[in-house]
Amino acid sequence: MKRVVLGTAGHIDHGKTTLIKALTGVDCDRLKEEKERGITIELGFTSLSLPGGQEISIVDVPGHEKFVRHMVAGATGIDLVALVIAADEGIMPQTREHLEICRLLRVKKGLVALTKVDLVEKDWLDLVKEEIRDFVKGTFLEGAAILPLSSLTGEGLPALLAEIERLAEEVEERSPEGLFRLPIDRVFTIKGFGTVVTGTIVSGKVSVGDTLEVLPKGLEAKVRGIQAHGKAVESAIAGLRTGINLQGLEKGGIERGNVLVQSQSLKPTLLVDGVFQLLPGTPKPLKNRTRVRLHVGTVEALGRAVLLDREEIQAGEEAYLQIRIEEPIVALPGDRFVLRSYSPIFTIGGGEILDAFPSRRKRLTAETREELTILERGSQEEKLALRVFKAGSAGLSFAEMIMRSNLPPSRLKPAVSNLTSCGQILLYDPERQRYIHSGVTADLKRFGVEFLQEFHRQNPLQAGAMKEELKSKLPPQVDLRLFNYLLSALISQKKIIAEKETIRLASHKISLKEEEKELHQKMAAFYRKGGLQPPTVKEVAAELRVPENELKPVLQLLTKEGTLIKVKEDLYFPRQAMEGLEQKTIAFLQQNKELTPPQFKEISQVSRKFAIPLLEYFDGKKLTIRIGDKRVLRK
Repeated sequence: MKRVVLGTAGHIDHGKTTLIKALTGVDCDRLKEEKERGITIELGFTSLSLPGGQEISIVDVPGHEKFVRHMVAGATGIDLVALVIAADEGIMPQTREHLEICRLLRVKKGLVALTKVDLVEKDWLDLVKEEIRDFVKGTFLEGAAILPLSSLTGEGLPALLAEIERLAEEVEERSPEGLFRLPIDRVFTIKGFGTVVTGTIVSGKVSVGDTLEVLPKGLEAKVRGIQAHGKAVESAIAGLRTGINLQGLEKGGIERGNVLVQSQSLKPTLLVDGVFQLLPGTPKPLKNRTRVRLHVGTVEALGRAVLLDREEIQAGEEAYLQIRIEEPIVALPGDRFVLRSYSPIFTIGGGEILDAFPSRRKRLTAETREELTILERGSQEEKLALRVFKAGSAGLSFAEMIMRSNLPPSRLKPAVSNLTSCGQILLYDPERQRYIHSGVTADLKRFGVEFLQEFHRQNPLQAGAMKEELKSKLPPQVDLRLFNYLLSALISQKKIIAEKETIRLASHKISLKEEEKELHQKMAAFYRKGGLQPPTVKEVAAELRVPENELKPVLQLLTKEGTLIKVKEDLYFPRQAMEGLEQKTIAFLQQNKELTPPQFKEISQVSRKFAIPLLEYFDGKKLTIRIGDKRVLRK
């Protein structure tokens, strides 16, 4: 059965609630104050059985100008609108405002319920009908049925039901795919059952037993029960008005405007980018940084409208803006929004959210305009490529792409596949399904090459830089997996060479100047002469009358080419002497099975100062293994 939500709209006291009662038998005014004052203050909800057997949900909204914020919350998620106009009063201020709000929220279908016809003459009724036709011209209600009726006498109600049924058949079925979202429009407690929230599911599916999260509060709860059209159900999907009984939550922790989502699937935001239209009848332009009331879903939030492509918006104009919100809300690309002025409060316009997780954008730049144009009019591939590019070196996981794009997996996967096959985005971490834009990796690789060029310029005698040194210079979002991915790419492109923990440019070759060649020869000879009693770096510097810092690059070179072996910091041995000692050590252990430090001192003829570092070096080389204070050959 198709899921349809019908909402009322119209001026105060034009008979919206009375009409719903005449159709359903349910009085949607439940508050004591509503009964006493005879006006609707809060949203009312019920269901309606159509002649053909289909059951649809009904949202009854308040008509008083003071409660338009409730009307906007109620209009979220409706498929059809019944614009209620009293025949004895005709078009009034909230008639206009409610129709504009429905247009801004992209309600596509509806009808005009012309109520209280029992109070007027036929000639007057004909005049009001003509006025209504002119009024709805150019809107989604142009050409819609105008149905005269009386809730009191029942006149016209069968025709109204027939038209609702016809329109309900034309409503486009909503896909049950995508992230589960239910903007909460009502919260109450049932004794013995706990907290119940209601709203229209805008996307996805929920089932009994699911763990949900209330955003932006971050509260988790389990689904204890679900009701739709007054009946208990096991699951509910997009397009259905639903009551959800939550286990583990107090009513005081939730309020209208919060959003119920699958746990850990969404994040709140303080910034949204959108395309916005200032209503044609707005009395003054909207200036940059004007404080506004943002309505999206069922929330009303204060924020500032930062105009991105001009200094002010004139009535009837469209423009790009960024709304900087004072408290976190939940929104996604494609969501419709309404803006109302801060004070005095009236509707000034609305539009569509293009990006729910933007950075603070620079105003009046070609880059900003170009990016927002892509988000408004581009293909899914163009939009996704831009979102991945804007994520920078952090990249995006597949789950984050779903959140950023508001696309279900079935529509997102082809776009991801197309972009990866053409090399525009790259899967750098298959295990976590993380992607990065090729433009970002190109910049990171370029930085790596430039870093090594500068390193080699400053350290011409060093074989290369430590990998960790390069990683520390990259943005903090570059994790180890991405870093290794970048190194692998540079190696496969033959731009760099990696050797253990060092990296160098493939083109880098060590070339010694005459004075460096002389120093190289002297140091090699000095260490060969020392044998297993080598000098310290300080002693070499003193003997050759060269600063220590000038020796270190040459020591690294001597180590790299195999002339010396580095046993520990500032302790180097000539390779020939070390190879001889290694053979003696192996021979001793093969004969005696174990070796103590005193025995090692005896066979090596070195002092304890050198014996212990040498033993530890052989352990580290996996020649020997230490057991207590003895060494044995490692098998």
